[in-house]
Amino acid sequence: MNMIPNLSRRNFIAGSIAATGGLMLGFHVPLPKAALAATGMSPEINAWVVIKPDDTVVIRIARSEMGQGTLTGLAQLVAEELECDWSKVTTEYPTPGANLARDRIWGSFSTGGSRGIRESQEYVRKGGATARAMLIQAAAAEWNVPATECSVSKGVIAHQASGRSTTYGKVAEEAAKVTPPADVPLKDPKDWTIAGKPLPRLDTADKLTGKQVYGIDLKQPNMLNAAIKACPVFGGKVKSFEANAVANMPGVRKVVQVGDTAVAVVADTWWRAKTALDALPIVWDEGPNKDLTSTKIAEMLAEGLEAKEAFVGNENGDVLKALAGPGRKVTATYAFPYQNHATMEPMNATAVWSPERCEVWVPTQNGEGSLAAAAEAAGLPPQQCDVHKIHLGGGFGRRGAFQDYVRQAVLIAKEMPGTPVKLIWSREEDMLHGAYHPTTQCKLTGVLDDQGNLTALHMRLSGQSILASVRPDGMQNGKDPVVFQGLNPKGPENEFGYSVDNLLIDHAMRNPPVPPGFWRGVNLNQNAIYVECFMDELAHAAGQDPLAFRRKLMAQHPKHLAVLDAVAERIGWTNPPPQGVHRGLAQIMGFGSYVAAAAEVSVDNGQLKIHRIVAATDPGHIVNPAQIERQVEGSFVYGLSACLYGECIVNGGRMEQENFDTYEVMRMAEMPQVETIIIPSGGFWGGVGEPTIAVAAPAVLNAVFAATGKRIRILPLKNHNLA
Repeated sequence: MNMIPNLSRRNFIAGSIAATGGLMLGFHVPLPKAALAATGMSPEINAWVVIKPDDTVVIRIARSEMGQGTLTGLAQLVAEELECDWSKVTTEYPTPGANLARDRIWGSFSTGGSRGIRESQEYVRKGGATARAMLIQAAAAEWNVPATECSVSKGVIAHQASGRSTTYGKVAEEAAKVTPPADVPLKDPKDWTIAGKPLPRLDTADKLTGKQVYGIDLKQPNMLNAAIKACPVFGGKVKSFEANAVANMPGVRKVVQVGDTAVAVVADTWWRAKTALDALPIVWDEGPNKDLTSTKIAEMLAEGLEAKEAFVGNENGDVLKALAGPGRKVTATYAFPYQNHATMEPMNATAVWSPERCEVWVPTQNGEGSLAAAAEAAGLPPQQCDVHKIHLGGGFGRRGAFQDYVRQAVLIAKEMPGTPVKLIWSREEDMLHGAYHPTTQCKLTGVLDDQGNLTALHMRLSGQSILASVRPDGMQNGKDPVVFQGLNPKGPENEFGYSVDNLLIDHAMRNPPVPPGFWRGVNLNQNAIYVECFMDELAHAAGQDPLAFRRKLMAQHPKHLAVLDAVAERIGWTNPPPQGVHRGLAQIMGFGSYVAAAAEVSVDNGQLKIHRIVAATDPGHIVNPAQIERQVEGSFVYGLSACLYGECIVNGGRMEQENFDTYEVMRMAEMPQVETIIIPSGGFWGGVGEPTIAVAAPAVLNAVFAATGKRIRILPLKNHNLA
């Protein structure tokens, strides 16, 4: 393979993103038989399937596992087409370095946007189907019979006419030499026996027994540990520090400045490194943002609500004319605060560097992004670097587009050549240096005619663009399309679920100097609150039932309506709730899936209790229904935590919240009963990890209004008196 010594990180990532949607160049690059014997490796049938002599099937998974079940789901899809014995399936991650060396044969390593399965399902299924055809061909050649006369079930190939049979493990070596067929038809989902079934996850047992190693647990021979501290003020830098003050503390090996913004201490244990770092005198240059506050940011966004210039995301009819005409006008302004990813496992990476090679072990949502960052920091071509992916202790978007912790680990390792160094961020460092879900505001104005019909709707968003900061190449003539999640015109990804004769949804971009990032569910979360709570307001203003009001606007959106009707029916919307219990509804489309929720709550002496939430989701196809249920339940923990407690406050140019004592999350005792309805209508592939997060908050907020008569428009709920 030709070397590419001048490949920049930017070009490498851009190429990786551009290739995400395309099929790889080929499935089959077998190793020679002699090489297999020399290395003790089992035959690779193709990039996705390795078969061992004992019939163990190793399925390679390029996407990352962070608790969402993608590893098991993708393995099910490959195993389904492979027709192997599921009880003999195991998995492994290929490395991004191997992917680069083999012309990106595994495609994208990026895992985010609920795309792990839906964007790779076709080519991984083809990988399994191709391997099955090659294994059958190898057996048929051995028996000197047509492959069409052979069948396979659970990894056993049979030739019924002669009564002969064999197993995948026995023919794997010869199968690896077979020329793969150009095109193998895929199964109809109605014929699935492995995919589509609620099979147990492949990674559960190791997690329960403690065998699973996360990045924070990793151990290497002769490994050192590093703790790091960066300027807590956004945009600040290191001015000076006194390394000699801690140089003789127990276990300390070195004090290192990391870039312009941070200082690290390397020691024999992490606790000794952190203890020395806490004692290290550091003077910060706090830079231009030291006086920034949430109040100032809120004022900036409020100005955007009335600005004349805005980017249009969805428009039809003539809203300005309708707003100036007859009818009852209803107006409301909502606000959503900064949120932190707050993964249970803080950022970490282990690196070893030499002038010839750099290797990194890291829990990452984007292995290729980590490889690019490692190569840039190492000062080496990507071909002389590699990244070993590890299961993530939570990602939620933080470990995808952002590779700061990888870069830091490599820069520190360069100071200790040949020695593995594990960098772990403290919880405080993790909270102070996130890439935050941006704060936004929204002003909505609707017009109701004499019959209570919605004739016009203007929705003005004001707030930060994630793409402008994180991925400028994704902008469209200055507009950030991600801002309009759930609000788009008709389409396959984030379609607005209502038909309004006069509609305008626009965005006034206001970018304060707080680093924004993709946060699980991204902009769909606040957009669902704005739309669904305002729809509730409009229904009450019109004197109509909230479900009936919505249904009139959803005749042209049958899939949206189907999930909304499903939750309404299950929760018994048309029947009176128990005494003291009140209900709320919400629906949205996001990440290619249609979702809805209905909540039951009570408020006693100002204390909110969420009793029950019914959720419906239509992701088109389902790979593991049990895992979808788990994802829905987990998404409600995330969405309700944000609704009830989530808030990061900027004061003095930095975040006030540094740990879970001030950045609260839901406790187990607060979690409501969750009932999941799966409605796979087929014909498309939607996501399941993020969409239902968005309907959790608006369903509860609408139920809170039903219980108290108080309309909560500024989150989180903890800041409001419900008495």
